[in-house]
Amino acid sequence: MTIYSWNMLYRNKRPAEALAFVRDAGADIFCLQEVPAELLDELCASYPHSAYAIEMDRLIPAGAVSTYSVILSRHPIAASGTIALPEWDDVLPWRTKAMIRALRPLGWSRIKNRNAVWADIDSPAGRVRALCVHLTLSNPGWRLAEFEAAMLERDPSLPTIVAGDFNILEKPHIAPLNWFAGGRISDAFRYRRERMIVEARFAAHELTNPLRGARTQTLSRSQLDHILVSRYFSVATAEVISDRHGSDHHPIAVTLTEQPG
Repeated sequence: MTIYSWNMLYRNKRPAEALAFVRDAGADIFCLQEVPAELLDELCASYPHSAYAIEMDRLIPAGAVSTYSVILSRHPIAASGTIALPEWDDVLPWRTKAMIRALRPLGWSRIKNRNAVWADIDSPAGRVRALCVHLTLSNPGWRLAEFEAAMLERDPSLPTIVAGDFNILEKPHIAPLNWFAGGRISDAFRYRRERMIVEARFAAHELTNPLRGARTQTLSRSQLDHILVSRYFSVATAEVISDRHGSDHHPIAVTLTEQPG
């Protein structure tokens, strides 16, 4: 199977090109984040099967604007559901609220109604559980709590794929956002710590990260985007796709084979 994941950016600059890319990618499973409501139906129509959930409501002056996490599949979806993620809007410190107001012209906003989506997919090799998760651009402690909330929906007996934008900031020029977004002052300087902790949690859940160390987003120069796979699979290929198709994130892809036994 070939699995894609992409944060397509809710204000994507080239929506027609983005739609064509998703349609023509040749993925067996395509996980998308930041899907705007106006593109949701067209994206779901581009694959035979789909599941989606409201990823977040962005609280802008004109009202709440919803974006979606979406799982597209060429194989039947036997079951799907929504995973409620922790929310932090009511506990944002003053510095975070001030940062959001200052960056509002760049599309920042407060958010509520945070969710991920899962789907059980009947692939030619058997049933696979896929989870599409978008963690907040907040701080390491909050992101870890969101990840663990999503993992409560994992069934260890099923081959599992966890894909999405995890927003892990692991470079010195971008890590100060961890403090501005509600974290500890040490989160701004110990910028390698979150990666070490989260990789240990991946291992505890018996998931591997075949693109570890890759740069998947332009400004952060970090691996924000992930496709994690369970021990039932071997990774044949893993790549970061160079063309961003109107987003600030690169699409990523892995090709999987079944693990013998």
